[in-house]
Amino acid sequence: MKKWMYPVVLVAMTSMMTSSTEVTYPSVTNGAFQVGEKLRYRVTYGFVDAGEAVLEIKSTTKKGQNRDLLHAVGTGKTLGGFNAFFKVEDTYESYIDKKGIFPWFFVRRVDEGGYKVNQDYAFKHDKAKVDNGKGKEFKVPMAIQDMVSAFYYARTLNFKDMKKGKTFEFKCFMDDEIYTLKIKYVGDEQIHIRKGKFNCHKFVPVVQTGRYFKSEDDVNFWVTNDANKIPILVKAKIPVGVVKMHLVEWNGLKNELKSKVND
Repeated sequence: MKKWMYPVVLVAMTSMMTSSTEVTYPSVTNGAFQVGEKLRYRVTYGFVDAGEAVLEIKSTTKKGQNRDLLHAVGTGKTLGGFNAFFKVEDTYESYIDKKGIFPWFFVRRVDEGGYKVNQDYAFKHDKAKVDNGKGKEFKVPMAIQDMVSAFYYARTLNFKDMKKGKTFEFKCFMDDEIYTLKIKYVGDEQIHIRKGKFNCHKFVPVVQTGRYFKSEDDVNFWVTNDANKIPILVKAKIPVGVVKMHLVEWNGLKNELKSKVND
Protein backbone atom coordinates (compact mmCIF):
# COMPACT_ATOMS: atom_id res chain seq x y z
CA MET A 1 0.00 0.00 0.00
CA LYS A 2 2.67 2.48 1.05
CA LYS A 3 4.70 1.90 -2.13
CA TRP A 4 1.96 3.04 -4.48
CA MET A 5 0.50 5.76 -2.22
CA TYR A 6 3.67 7.90 -2.36
CA PRO A 7 3.64 8.56 -6.14
CA VAL A 8 -0.13 9.21 -6.06
CA VAL A 9 0.27 11.82 -3.31
CA LEU A 10 3.23 13.38 -5.14
CA VAL A 11 1.24 13.75 -8.36
CA ALA A 12 -1.71 15.25 -6.46
CA MET A 13 0.50 17.79 -4.67
CA THR A 14 2.23 18.78 -7.95
CA SER A 15 -1.15 19.29 -9.59
CA MET A 16 -2.33 21.49 -6.72
CA MET A 17 0.84 23.61 -6.84
CA THR A 18 0.56 24.08 -10.59
CA SER A 19 -3.08 25.16 -10.44
CA SER A 20 -2.42 27.57 -7.57
CA THR A 21 0.25 29.44 -9.56
CA GLU A 22 -1.74 29.65 -12.80
CA VAL A 23 -2.13 33.25 -14.02
CA THR A 24 -5.61 34.59 -14.68
CA TYR A 25 -5.71 37.21 -17.42
CA PRO A 26 -8.51 39.76 -17.80
CA SER A 27 -11.05 39.31 -20.58
CA VAL A 28 -12.65 42.14 -22.56
CA THR A 29 -15.73 42.15 -24.77
CA ASN A 30 -14.71 43.61 -28.13
CA GLY A 31 -17.58 44.59 -30.37
CA ALA A 32 -15.76 47.54 -31.96
CA PHE A 33 -13.01 46.28 -34.32
CA GLN A 34 -11.70 43.23 -36.15
CA VAL A 35 -8.87 41.95 -38.34
CA GLY A 36 -8.96 43.85 -41.63
CA GLU A 37 -9.99 47.21 -40.21
CA LYS A 38 -7.99 50.10 -41.70
CA LEU A 39 -8.38 53.75 -40.74
CA ARG A 40 -6.66 56.57 -42.62
CA TYR A 41 -6.36 60.06 -41.15
CA ARG A 42 -5.11 63.38 -42.47
CA VAL A 43 -3.23 65.76 -40.21
CA THR A 44 -3.87 69.40 -41.05
CA TYR A 45 -2.26 72.61 -39.89
CA GLY A 46 -4.54 75.49 -40.77
CA PHE A 47 -5.84 74.64 -44.23
CA VAL A 48 -2.77 72.62 -45.25
CA ASP A 49 -2.46 68.83 -45.20
CA ALA A 50 0.73 68.33 -43.23
CA GLY A 51 0.72 64.59 -42.69
CA GLU A 52 -1.05 61.27 -42.78
CA ALA A 53 -1.62 58.52 -40.21
CA VAL A 54 -2.85 54.99 -40.83
CA LEU A 55 -4.01 52.45 -38.25
CA GLU A 56 -4.82 48.87 -39.16
CA ILE A 57 -5.43 45.49 -37.58
CA LYS A 58 -3.75 42.45 -39.12
CA SER A 59 -3.73 38.76 -38.31
CA THR A 60 -0.56 37.14 -36.94
CA THR A 61 0.78 33.73 -35.98
CA LYS A 62 2.84 35.30 -33.19
CA LYS A 63 1.83 34.23 -29.68
CA GLY A 64 2.01 35.73 -26.20
CA GLN A 65 2.30 32.99 -23.56
CA ASN A 66 0.64 30.72 -26.14
CA ARG A 67 -2.32 33.13 -26.44
CA ASP A 68 -3.76 34.36 -29.76
CA LEU A 69 -2.79 37.91 -30.76
CA LEU A 70 -3.86 40.73 -33.07
CA HIS A 71 -1.20 42.72 -34.93
CA ALA A 72 -1.95 46.45 -34.76
CA VAL A 73 0.19 48.69 -36.98
CA GLY A 74 0.25 52.47 -36.96
CA THR A 75 2.24 54.57 -39.41
CA GLY A 76 2.69 58.32 -39.71
CA LYS A 77 4.41 60.52 -42.27
CA THR A 78 4.63 64.11 -43.43
CA LEU A 79 3.22 65.18 -46.80
CA GLY A 80 4.26 67.59 -49.53
CA GLY A 81 6.37 70.59 -48.61
CA PHE A 82 6.60 69.61 -44.95
CA ASN A 83 9.10 66.90 -45.95
CA ALA A 84 11.55 69.62 -46.99
CA PHE A 85 12.13 70.99 -43.50
CA PHE A 86 10.79 68.41 -41.04
CA LYS A 87 10.33 64.94 -42.51
CA VAL A 88 8.50 62.40 -40.37
CA GLU A 89 8.45 58.62 -40.85
CA ASP A 90 7.04 56.78 -37.85
CA THR A 91 5.99 53.16 -37.35
CA TYR A 92 4.34 51.72 -34.26
CA GLU A 93 3.41 48.06 -33.82
CA SER A 94 1.58 46.31 -31.01
CA TYR A 95 0.84 42.61 -30.66
CA ILE A 96 -2.39 42.64 -28.69
CA ASP A 97 -3.97 39.85 -26.69
CA LYS A 98 -7.09 38.87 -28.61
CA LYS A 99 -9.22 38.13 -25.54
CA GLY A 100 -7.92 40.73 -23.10
CA ILE A 101 -6.94 43.61 -25.47
CA PHE A 102 -3.58 44.27 -23.80
CA PRO A 103 -0.11 44.13 -25.42
CA TRP A 104 2.50 41.39 -25.32
CA PHE A 105 5.02 43.08 -27.66
CA PHE A 106 5.50 46.69 -28.73
CA VAL A 107 7.77 48.05 -31.48
CA ARG A 108 8.44 51.75 -32.10
CA ARG A 109 10.52 53.18 -34.93
CA VAL A 110 10.49 56.98 -35.00
CA ASP A 111 12.37 59.33 -37.32
CA GLU A 112 11.21 62.91 -36.94
CA GLY A 113 13.48 65.47 -38.53
CA GLY A 114 16.51 63.36 -37.65
CA TYR A 115 15.33 62.63 -34.10
CA LYS A 116 15.19 58.83 -33.86
CA VAL A 117 13.66 56.46 -31.34
CA ASN A 118 13.90 52.66 -31.39
CA GLN A 119 11.96 50.72 -28.78
CA ASP A 120 11.23 47.01 -28.43
CA TYR A 121 9.17 46.18 -25.37
CA ALA A 122 8.25 42.68 -24.22
CA PHE A 123 5.34 42.65 -21.78
CA LYS A 124 5.50 39.82 -19.26
CA HIS A 125 2.01 40.01 -17.83
CA ASP A 126 2.44 36.67 -16.08
CA LYS A 127 5.22 38.33 -14.04
CA ALA A 128 3.77 41.88 -13.98
CA LYS A 129 6.88 43.22 -15.74
CA VAL A 130 8.01 44.91 -18.95
CA ASP A 131 11.40 44.27 -20.55
CA ASN A 132 12.48 47.38 -22.46
CA GLY A 133 14.91 45.45 -24.67
CA LYS A 134 17.86 47.39 -23.30
CA GLY A 135 18.63 45.37 -20.20
CA LYS A 136 16.01 46.85 -17.89
CA GLU A 137 12.78 45.45 -16.50
CA PHE A 138 10.00 47.51 -14.93
CA LYS A 139 7.28 46.39 -12.55
CA VAL A 140 3.85 47.17 -14.01
CA PRO A 141 0.18 46.37 -13.31
CA MET A 142 -1.40 43.40 -15.05
CA ALA A 143 -2.75 44.24 -18.53
CA ILE A 144 -1.09 47.66 -18.76
CA GLN A 145 -1.39 49.24 -22.23
CA ASP A 146 1.14 50.58 -24.73
CA MET A 147 0.80 53.59 -27.05
CA VAL A 148 -1.04 51.62 -29.76
CA SER A 149 -3.02 49.08 -27.76
CA ALA A 150 -4.45 51.95 -25.67
CA PHE A 151 -6.20 53.25 -28.81
CA TYR A 152 -7.96 49.92 -29.30
CA TYR A 153 -8.60 49.19 -25.64
CA ALA A 154 -10.37 52.55 -25.29
CA ARG A 155 -12.78 51.44 -28.01
CA THR A 156 -13.91 48.51 -25.86
CA LEU A 157 -14.98 50.76 -22.98
CA ASN A 158 -18.67 50.83 -22.17
CA PHE A 159 -20.13 54.12 -23.43
CA LYS A 160 -23.75 53.10 -22.82
CA ASP A 161 -25.81 55.49 -20.68
CA MET A 162 -22.85 57.80 -20.09
CA LYS A 163 -23.50 60.99 -18.16
CA LYS A 164 -21.56 64.22 -18.68
CA GLY A 165 -18.45 64.22 -16.56
CA LYS A 166 -18.01 60.44 -16.70
CA THR A 167 -14.27 59.67 -16.54
CA PHE A 168 -12.50 56.56 -17.83
CA GLU A 169 -9.05 55.67 -16.54
CA PHE A 170 -6.38 53.10 -17.41
CA LYS A 171 -2.61 52.63 -17.19
CA CYS A 172 -0.17 52.91 -20.09
CA PHE A 173 3.58 52.20 -20.32
CA MET A 174 5.45 54.77 -22.43
CA ASP A 175 9.13 55.73 -22.61
CA ASP A 176 10.01 53.51 -19.64
CA GLU A 177 7.37 55.10 -17.43
CA ILE A 178 3.87 54.28 -16.23
CA TYR A 179 1.25 56.90 -17.10
CA THR A 180 -2.36 57.12 -15.99
CA LEU A 181 -4.55 58.01 -18.96
CA LYS A 182 -7.87 59.62 -18.15
CA ILE A 183 -10.55 60.76 -20.58
CA LYS A 184 -13.74 62.61 -19.69
CA TYR A 185 -17.04 62.55 -21.56
CA VAL A 186 -18.39 66.07 -22.09
CA GLY A 187 -21.43 65.46 -24.28
CA ASP A 188 -22.71 64.51 -27.72
CA GLU A 189 -22.19 66.60 -30.85
CA GLN A 190 -22.73 66.34 -34.57
CA ILE A 191 -19.51 67.27 -36.35
CA HIS A 192 -18.71 67.97 -40.01
CA ILE A 193 -15.48 66.80 -41.62
CA ARG A 194 -14.50 66.26 -45.27
CA LYS A 195 -16.22 62.88 -45.32
CA GLY A 196 -19.53 64.24 -44.10
CA LYS A 197 -21.47 64.65 -40.88
CA PHE A 198 -21.23 62.27 -37.94
CA ASN A 199 -23.03 61.91 -34.63
CA CYS A 200 -20.31 61.67 -32.00
CA HIS A 201 -19.40 61.45 -28.34
CA LYS A 202 -17.03 64.26 -27.35
CA PHE A 203 -14.16 63.64 -24.91
CA VAL A 204 -11.31 65.60 -23.38
CA PRO A 205 -8.24 64.30 -21.57
CA VAL A 206 -8.13 64.84 -17.82
CA VAL A 207 -4.94 66.86 -17.50
CA GLN A 208 -2.33 65.92 -14.91
CA THR A 209 0.34 68.23 -13.55
CA GLY A 210 3.57 68.03 -15.51
CA ARG A 211 2.06 66.27 -18.52
CA TYR A 212 1.87 67.39 -22.13
CA PHE A 213 -1.12 69.76 -22.06
CA LYS A 214 -1.86 72.58 -19.64
CA SER A 215 -5.63 72.62 -20.02
CA GLU A 216 -8.40 70.17 -20.88
CA ASP A 217 -9.45 72.60 -23.60
CA ASP A 218 -6.11 72.11 -25.36
CA VAL A 219 -7.23 68.76 -26.79
CA ASN A 220 -10.69 67.60 -27.87
CA PHE A 221 -11.65 64.43 -29.68
CA TRP A 222 -14.85 63.03 -31.12
CA VAL A 223 -15.75 59.32 -31.33
CA THR A 224 -18.53 57.85 -33.46
CA ASN A 225 -21.76 57.28 -31.59
CA ASP A 226 -22.12 53.71 -32.82
CA ALA A 227 -20.71 50.24 -32.14
CA ASN A 228 -17.42 50.98 -33.95
CA LYS A 229 -16.40 53.80 -31.56
CA ILE A 230 -13.98 55.27 -34.12
CA PRO A 231 -12.17 58.53 -33.36
CA ILE A 232 -13.37 60.81 -36.16
CA LEU A 233 -11.63 64.05 -35.26
CA VAL A 234 -8.86 65.12 -32.88
CA LYS A 235 -8.18 68.82 -32.37
CA ALA A 236 -5.12 70.05 -30.45
CA LYS A 237 -3.98 73.58 -29.64
CA ILE A 238 -0.26 74.22 -29.98
CA PRO A 239 1.70 77.46 -29.38
CA VAL A 240 1.58 78.40 -33.07
CA GLY A 241 -1.96 77.38 -33.96
CA VAL A 242 -4.30 74.38 -34.12
CA VAL A 243 -3.55 70.91 -35.46
CA LYS A 244 -6.36 68.59 -36.51
CA MET A 245 -6.41 64.90 -37.33
CA HIS A 246 -9.55 63.76 -39.14
CA LEU A 247 -10.71 60.50 -40.68
CA VAL A 248 -10.60 60.41 -44.49
CA GLU A 249 -10.92 56.70 -45.27
CA TRP A 250 -12.11 53.51 -43.58
CA ASN A 251 -12.26 49.84 -44.56
CA GLY A 252 -13.09 46.52 -42.94
CA LEU A 253 -15.23 47.88 -40.12
CA LYS A 254 -16.80 45.36 -37.78
CA ASN A 255 -20.16 47.16 -37.74
CA GLU A 256 -22.21 49.44 -39.94
CA LEU A 257 -21.15 53.08 -39.59
CA LYS A 258 -24.55 54.20 -38.30
CA SER A 259 -23.22 57.47 -36.91
CA LYS A 260 -22.74 58.90 -40.41
CA VAL A 261 -25.55 61.28 -41.30
CA ASN A 262 -27.04 60.92 -44.76
CA ASP A 263 -27.90 64.34 -46.16
